[in-house]
This record gives sequence, structure tokens and C-alpha cells, in this order.
Amino acid sequence: MYQRKLNLAFSSTQTCFLWGSRQTGKSTLLKTLFPDAIFYDLLQADEYRRLLRNPELIRQEMEAKGLNKDTQKLPTIIDEVQKIPELLNEVHWLIENRGLRFILCGSSPRKLLRSHSNLLGGRAVRYELYPLLYQEISDFSLLKALNHGLIPRHYLHRSPAKLLDAYIGDYLKEEVMAEALTRNLPAFNRFLEVAALSNGEIINYTNIASECGVSAPTVKGYYQILEDTLIGRFLPAYRKKMKRRLIEAPKFIFFDVGIVAHLTRRGTIEEGSELFGKAFEQFIMLEVFAHANYSGINYPISYWRTASQYEVDLILGNKDVAIEIKATQMVMDKHLKGLRAFKEEHQSDCILVSLDSRPRKTSDNILILPWQEFLTRLWSNQINV
Repeated sequence: MYQRKLNLAFSSTQTCFLWGSRQTGKSTLLKTLFPDAIFYDLLQADEYRRLLRNPELIRQEMEAKGLNKDTQKLPTIIDEVQKIPELLNEVHWLIENRGLRFILCGSSPRKLLRSHSNLLGGRAVRYELYPLLYQEISDFSLLKALNHGLIPRHYLHRSPAKLLDAYIGDYLKEEVMAEALTRNLPAFNRFLEVAALSNGEIINYTNIASECGVSAPTVKGYYQILEDTLIGRFLPAYRKKMKRRLIEAPKFIFFDVGIVAHLTRRGTIEEGSELFGKAFEQFIMLEVFAHANYSGINYPISYWRTASQYEVDLILGNKDVAIEIKATQMVMDKHLKGLRAFKEEHQSDCILVSLDSRPRKTSDNILILPWQEFLTRLWSNQINV
């Protein structure tokens, strides 16, 4: 069993939403934390049909148990709540009139947002569960993580190719086709592959549209579907201008390294290869995204790139901590050009995350950290964001 970093302590006093991509471990986490809680699983066909026909049953069952804010010891859990948006009206009534607490869990809030469902009027905090993290796995293997990804079932499996294929198929069938998010599933399927090949790069909607045989506005809509269904997120450009002219188009980062590996059919990743470098960069970025969320700080994250091609992978927070990621075992001056250009304009902490064996600091105060050391400091809140 993994010791997940997400802290759901707030749910002991208040209702919350818990979102997360499919198979990230939401249900397992909730059943581990609250084994004795009342649990409605809408993936069960009979439970789904019962509550779809009569959403008011959940209110009647809470009433039958005599639950109120004084007698309820554990939150009531509704898993895959997005499948029956009408349940939220009943939940809202129970919160307002009985003071009950719920954890409302699902793979995507998109259906609720699109149906203009009752989102409880700001009465529920939103949490998001990410795939596994470095410090959640006691015997962590970097090569295994980069090849398999960090969705729990995939990471553990000896050869997860079929699981990954099924995962993508289920996503297309259940998240995209079933909700009619697009009428052209073949084009969207092609877009998924092209978007994965462009993972971590600046988005050019026109070029991607040409490769997929659709319009640029359609591609923008496809990216929005990916973000809304938690398959990835935009990484905006840093826009505090000083001397240099900046690139302002966003990048897009998929939520799991293994999903990108499978969509791009890039084969086995070996240390020292170009593919290793790209996957390693994505892995570190995903850890930072998770930390910003789990820590509760929710600091802004962006990237910096100038028209003259200086670039820094991540700029964190209002203090503008600059992070560069290089899959090299010996950082040299050529790897520091982007950080030094950024440092000229912004008095910021600069860190280069690498495969170096020991931490060191350059004469101009750029900190070079082995990736394990960086992640340990990050999760101990020692990075000054």
C-alpha cells in the first residue's frame, strides 16, 4: 500500500470534491482512509440505475439513519458523482438542512460543468489526486517510472502495454464518445497522438490542425477537452517582461509519462537517450504540479522563453524560483545558459535539477541538485516558492 501525499483532513469537517484521472487510486485512497464510511459507488450498474431513477433515495437513506451534523462521524462518499449530476441537488439540501459532510469523487468535473449542475455554491473544497509520486513509492525506480508511467496498476505491472492501450480506449469510449464531447472520434484519436508527440513543446494550433485534418479552433477545443478531463494541463508562458522579447504561447503537459510513451509508440526508454531526457523533464514537472496542489499553496507555475531562444523549464511562484531540468550526469556551463539569462533580469533563486550524484553551487549562486535531493527538498517545503 502506498502512503499517498494528498491530505484529506479538511473532509473531517467539510464537504469536498475529489477529482483525478482514471485509475489514479481515488477509490482505494478513500476506502483506506474511511473504511467504515457510507459508500455509494456509481460504477456499480445496479447502484447507478437505482439513483439515476430516484436521486432522492440518497436523502431518504440519510434521513433513515438519523444522520445530522452531530451524529455523523464519517463523511458519506459518492464515487463517480459526475455520472448523476442530479444527486448534487440532494447533497446540497443535506448539507444545508442536516449539516452532513460528503466526499464527492470522480474522474472529471466536465460533465457537471457542461450540464450547469449544482456545484454546491462554493461549499465544497476541490482536491485532485495525481498518479503516484517519487516519495510515495518505497523502492522507486526512475527507469520503470519513465517507461511504465505512474498510474498505480501500470507502474506495478511487468509489461503494461495492454493496460495502457485499454486505458486510452476506455478514455475515448467513456470520457469522450459517451459524453459526445466530439462527433469526430477518429480525428480526436489522431489528435491525441499528435498532442503526445508535442508534449512539453510550445503549442502551434495551426500545425497540429494540419496534421489532424481539422481546423485550428477545433484543435483548441480538443486541448480544452484534455484539460477538462484531467488528461493534462496547460503550462503558461511567464510574462513579466524586462529586456528581452518573450514567447507567450502555452505548452501542454500530459498527466502521466506512461500515457505519452504509449501514444507516441516510442519504445523502451534507456538512460542517456533523447527520449529519456524528455520523459525525465515531464516526470519532474509532474512532481512540481502535484506539490503545488497538495501543499495547498497553489503557487503559479510557468515557463520562460525569449525570442532569442533562451529558455527555463519552470518558473515557480511569486518569488520567481527558476527551475531547469537536464538529464545529464555532469552539469556544465552550456546547461546553465537559460538560467543565467533569466537571472540577469530577475533576482531569483535558480536551480538546475539533474542526474548529478551530489549537490553543488556555482560561483554565481546557481544550485545544482540531484533529482532525488530536489524532490526531497520540494516535498519538505524547502524550495522558496
